[in-house]
Amino acid sequence: MKDAMLSAFREYLMPELESIKSGQARVEATLVAVNTRLDDINLHLADQSRRIDETNKRLDRLYEVIVRRDEHSAIVVKINELDHEVREIRQRLAA
Repeated sequence: MKDAMLSAFREYLMPELESIKSGQARVEATLVAVNTRLDDINLHLADQSRRIDETNKRLDRLYEVIVRRDEHSAIVVKINELDHEVREIRQRLAA
């Protein structure tokens, strides 16, 4: 009876167990490859994030320059207006 059970175990279950082990090995190999690829993607995303942050900082500095230029332009316009008024006053006083 014991021999018959061992024989049936070897004949039916052992091939199935080998198939399961083989499938598990393939899944593990695939998992390693997927994890490696995810690590690569994470590094790429971290690099992209760093580059986006640098670009945002440059855009912020550019915005500050534009604001200062606009303020400077407004001051120049005001100076020109005042200069024009001073010239008119001088002309009236000279006449």
